[in-house]
Amino acid sequence: MAQFAPDKAALRALGRFRRGQRQTIGLLGGSFNPAHAGHRHIAQEALRRLGLDWVWWLVSPQNPLKPLTEMASLPNRMASARRHAQHPRMVVTAIESDLGTVYSAETLRRLTLLFPGQRFVWLMGADNLGQIARWRAWQSVYDRAAVAVFARAPYSNKALLGQAARRFRVARLPDAACRSLARHKRPAWMFLRTRLHPASATAIRAAAKAGARFSQD
Repeated sequence: MAQFAPDKAALRALGRFRRGQRQTIGLLGGSFNPAHAGHRHIAQEALRRLGLDWVWWLVSPQNPLKPLTEMASLPNRMASARRHAQHPRMVVTAIESDLGTVYSAETLRRLTLLFPGQRFVWLMGADNLGQIARWRAWQSVYDRAAVAVFARAPYSNKALLGQAARRFRVARLPDAACRSLARHKRPAWMFLRTRLHPASATAIRAAAKAGARFSQD
């Protein structure tokens, strides 16, 4: 297998994690179009309940499952994420753009090569659990990182009956294993029922669009 050559820009942004001691890092990926208080809520819950050292907000250049229309520029979405991730243990990064990766499975593969000393936990909402089987090489996500799924209305019940939840049924851990999730032999995942946050990027965009329409009337 050819050796992976790390991207210099990515290393400048997160290089301290290559040199430092082993830590547990939550990866919160998304378009963040825009970022909102719900994203921060999940990141805070992940830090608190999973005993993470850090949460990285991975701002995607372009989600292959989402249309280009109404997608804000990457700099604007990065700025939006930074406004909400103002926490000493949260880091906002566009490392996928640095690495040239599009698919989450490939991003995670690269990260485990770049940061071999770190433990990663993939963080996602129940909506993504319901559709992860549509992702390229989706099963490899469970092979390379522990997975923490956060309840999100109205997706939770359907997602827990979906393909991914069924495929990894025996790898699901109880709530009591929260703080040891990252250390479990993979695949290992859990579903966390937390306070539901009402914020929605779709609703925010719709409200902004309506406001723009009214301002032109």
